[in-house]
Amino acid sequence: MDDQGALWTADQVLALAPDEASRRAGSKLGTAGPWSGAGSGGHGAVWGLCKGSGSTPYRTVVDTTGPAYQCSCPSRKFPCKHALGLLLLWSGGDVPRDPDAAGAPEWAETWLAGRRDRAETARTTVEPGPADPEAARRRAERRAARISAGARELEQRLADLLRGGLAAAERSGPALWEETAARMVDAQAPGLAGRVRELGAVAGSGPGWPVRLLEECALTHLLDRAWLSADRLPGPLAATVRTRVGLTVPPDGPVLRDRWLVLAQYDAADTRLTTRRIWLHGEASGRTALLLSFGAGGRAPQLAFPVGAVLDAELRPHEGGGGLRAELVEQFGVPAPSGPPPRGGTVGAALTAYGRALRDDPWLDAWPVTLAGVVPARAEYGWQLADARGAEREAVPLTRAAQDRPGLWRLVALSGGAPLTVFGECGHQGFTPLAAWSGDAPGETVPLV
Repeated sequence: MDDQGALWTADQVLALAPDEASRRAGSKLGTAGPWSGAGSGGHGAVWGLCKGSGSTPYRTVVDTTGPAYQCSCPSRKFPCKHALGLLLLWSGGDVPRDPDAAGAPEWAETWLAGRRDRAETARTTVEPGPADPEAARRRAERRAARISAGARELEQRLADLLRGGLAAAERSGPALWEETAARMVDAQAPGLAGRVRELGAVAGSGPGWPVRLLEECALTHLLDRAWLSADRLPGPLAATVRTRVGLTVPPDGPVLRDRWLVLAQYDAADTRLTTRRIWLHGEASGRTALLLSFGAGGRAPQLAFPVGAVLDAELRPHEGGGGLRAELVEQFGVPAPSGPPPRGGTVGAALTAYGRALRDDPWLDAWPVTLAGVVPARAEYGWQLADARGAEREAVPLTRAAQDRPGLWRLVALSGGAPLTVFGECGHQGFTPLAAWSGDAPGETVPLV
């Protein structure tokens, strides 16, 4: 096999789409009709010209080692429909292959050469230290003081709420919470601002909302007090607290090279920022890692990988947060098209793992786990995943959000009553399935989001 690797599947290509509209539009461009001058070459390059509404075709080139994309179309989506269509054409084996990439047009080669040069520069450049360590220390102290002031103000707001009764939260509406969240943003504590917005979303959200609001108030109070006492906390817990209030904790762990299976990729967006979460699993280390990528102003994050692909890469973990979050240091070669799933466990083992993680991070909503030998089943209260074998069979309910997604029916159809391996996030609201593997095709990752 050359350095372009095996072709991806159509499902892996479409999993890169930033939204459903792009997925549909890209599928329409995945045939030879609109394309001319298409080709693929060494170093994972794929290029082509796509006929559009104008007289000049769009120039599209993809570096599958990233993957990374370049297109002359005006779309702000990433990847655009033309890049998706070109990759679908390539995945179907309809793009001519030139191992030496001698046939790459100049516009494509210019962009590819630029990427190679930047990658080489990044490998050989030593990161400079702070220009003025003393000035950096003073800035950090000033920000910490602002966050502490914000935490004390939030404590007063919570005390006022409890003193006046939780019913006042429903009467005041979201304006009060938005004002408080804005104050936390001013205090440079975006993590506290996010928790305040969660409080505003709980009030009046349906039956039992006072109980849920009280729980969220308690967790927010715990975070406030932990921040104000961070100097007395153990190092890992203090790092987790800093992350939770919104301080960026740089990666500082040892670099770990492994073959990483891309388990899942999905986006969460608000009016200001789109956050992409990419879950990876190390084949040799057995470690689960989370890559985060961000897109501002309505733009999709740039980092994206086909679900089910395997990356030969180096990661550097962040401190705190259970050691899950990591940064991509370097990727070697083109992603392989598939790999075996993680070794899973029972439902009981998954719940135990989440409980242990809560001990280190009380604000943790969910923990990544892999369930082996489970079947989706309909219960009185909704769908669940249940152990198919064993003397003590247990079950975990699916979260409400998971039961409203099309991925639920993909999961049920994949099972057909037979046991599956399922990766997802296990938390206090239930289990959110993100990927699954059937016994008939254990090397094929089926995305559920």
